Amino acid sequence: MNLSDSPLYNEDLAPVPMERRTWNRWHIAALWVGMAVCIPTYTLASGMIAQGFPWKTALFTIVLANVIVLVPMMLNAHAGTKYGIPFPVLLRASFGTRAANVPALMRGFVACGWFGIQTWIGGSAIYMTLAALFGFAPATAADALPFIGLSAGQFACFLAFWAINVALILAGIESIKWLETLSAPFLIAVGLGLLAWAVKAGGGFDRILDDAVISQMRGADAPPFDFWALFWPNLTAMVGFWATLSLNIPDFTRYAKSQREQVLGQAIGLPGTMALYAFIGIAVTSATVVVFGEAIWDPVVLLGRFESPVLVALSLVALALATLSTNIAANVVSPANDFSNLAPRRISFRTGGLITAGIGLAIMPWRLYNDLSAYIFTWMIGYSTLLGAIAGVMLADYYLVRRRRLDVDALYDPNGAYSFGGTGVNRRALVALAAGILPCVPGFLAQATNGAIDVPAFFDALYAYGWFASLFIAGAVHTALARRATASA
Repeated sequence: MNLSDSPLYNEDLAPVPMERRTWNRWHIAALWVGMAVCIPTYTLASGMIAQGFPWKTALFTIVLANVIVLVPMMLNAHAGTKYGIPFPVLLRASFGTRAANVPALMRGFVACGWFGIQTWIGGSAIYMTLAALFGFAPATAADALPFIGLSAGQFACFLAFWAINVALILAGIESIKWLETLSAPFLIAVGLGLLAWAVKAGGGFDRILDDAVISQMRGADAPPFDFWALFWPNLTAMVGFWATLSLNIPDFTRYAKSQREQVLGQAIGLPGTMALYAFIGIAVTSATVVVFGEAIWDPVVLLGRFESPVLVALSLVALALATLSTNIAANVVSPANDFSNLAPRRISFRTGGLITAGIGLAIMPWRLYNDLSAYIFTWMIGYSTLLGAIAGVMLADYYLVRRRRLDVDALYDPNGAYSFGGTGVNRRALVALAAGILPCVPGFLAQATNGAIDVPAFFDALYAYGWFASLFIAGAVHTALARRATASA
């Protein structure tokens, strides 16, 4: 069968030919710098410090989580580099040519939520930049338009940043490589500049990292710190931060020159950048306690306190660029391919990206941002931990069942080896997926409803290990079912 004639084929989902696999380790590392430098990374330690974590313990938890998630990241990346295929096409091997849409859309919709929030953050940076340059007072609730809930100026800036994202979507995947490569060194420099301000204004590292100052970041009502009761759920949450990207990393590594390049690039770019920007967030916020007498975690609010309009404008432009580089790479590529996989003949990468942008606009992300902590650290990251079950099935299938051997042509054949008898559905993979997710659902619901749904203590405890539990359960069930089917064949 000619691949280009298949209903499961389009140019965006096709295997990348060797001559187009041009990304080296520095492109991959720059990709991770661009994705990791964002407000959620900057504020990542805030929740743990509020719970009573010493800053060093909070930073250690973040670093450990990123080293852990780096393992499935590299393992899932292997198939992308070896065969040149994107995430939803790889899913066809384990779930079937039709059922692959189930995990693909689970991954895609969570990215749409993140896309909307990051777009709102970028739009806010533009609005604050204009306010600093032209000296007008920021809008209040009284200025909000009916139904929209924003002032005309805020909504216009949101739409402007949304349009920039759309323009890059229409430019295609090479624009993303260009954006990440050019922005990475600039973003590192901006972060180090902000850290230098914190050290100088706050009176040195010894002063801003003093336990007495850090304790003021927790607030007067901080609970007693119980390490073992808090460590595992927070580690799971930190792993969940990039659990989504650990699934669709083949979307990027399909362009890598070799396995060595993708492995080194990810090792260089991910843990170090996350550690650096989390530390910058801790140090700068601690410095705000010294300088302003209060902990200011939101960098947009902090930058608005600076006296120089030009400095504020330059800083907020940098923040907008950081948000753009994160948004395009982390929250557009995957859903664009995932939506394309629904109907490859009708939906291209660009069309899938436009669908993502449309959903990100329709959800009115500024309303979600009003309760950003609950949305990110309960809903989005909690949901991401459930995606560990997808990773479990993918890794078990690729490494334990298929031993890293795939028939690329069959991945695009609706009646081939991965059609599972012509149905396009591998029921064993779906059973394994459900087996990994279901035990974590009660604990997730209890967290999401702030305890309004009461569940047995066992499920609350299991949820603390949610990503780990769902990954290992799904992987074990899928392997067992696959080997049983092989033995009985």
